[in-house]
Amino acid sequence: MKKVIGVMCALTMMVGVVSVKAQDKSKVDERLASATSVIDEVMSVPDKSIPQSILSGAHCLVVVPSYKKAAFVFGAQYGQGVATCRTPRGWSAPVFVQLTGGSFGWQIGGQSTDLILVAMNDNGLQDMLKNKFKLGADASAAAGPVGRDAGADTGWKLNSEFLTYSRAKGLFAGIDLSGTVLSQNDNYTRLEYGSNVSYEKVLKGDVPTPPDARRFVHTVARYFVVSKNQ
Repeated sequence: MKKVIGVMCALTMMVGVVSVKAQDKSKVDERLASATSVIDEVMSVPDKSIPQSILSGAHCLVVVPSYKKAAFVFGAQYGQGVATCRTPRGWSAPVFVQLTGGSFGWQIGGQSTDLILVAMNDNGLQDMLKNKFKLGADASAAAGPVGRDAGADTGWKLNSEFLTYSRAKGLFAGIDLSGTVLSQNDNYTRLEYGSNVSYEKVLKGDVPTPPDARRFVHTVARYFVVSKNQ
């Protein structure tokens, strides 16, 4: 009888673990879908979207869609997102990241907000390959220009490794994210690829894009195209 009870307990624990993993995988899929929607919605209005000069020069892209107002609290973790980098073979499979800290919580006033970060040079790419870095300290950042003609202002090209954007209540604009920390979400990245795949290996394009992430990567590739004139 004791053996039967022991087996039943073990099976119950196994079912519980599988259920938790299934719930986590559902969150991964939801994050990918939300990030894809953010890009589509931002780029659907060309006059108020990211300029072509920035799209064509981007090295990496981070999209942090917001889910709940309660997640945006000063000093607490307030953003979970997805990142991909340009490689010689196209845009990489995505990894999962989180954005924490800084003063951004006060700036948005609790409103639901989407964030986009664009790494504009190789220094930004190298930062993306690290486990953690702070915008404005470890990596220079500036509010990104918006609209068809905004790319003509080249001041941001001088020192900015990252251009940062936010979207709240339909308004898309550059934003100062100095003091925020971008780090890897190891749990979700391992859940997507397995424990033996490194964050750096994925972003360098050495890992095939999983089926559930293809729509996100294809959407990025559709908009972030290198100009034929470059």
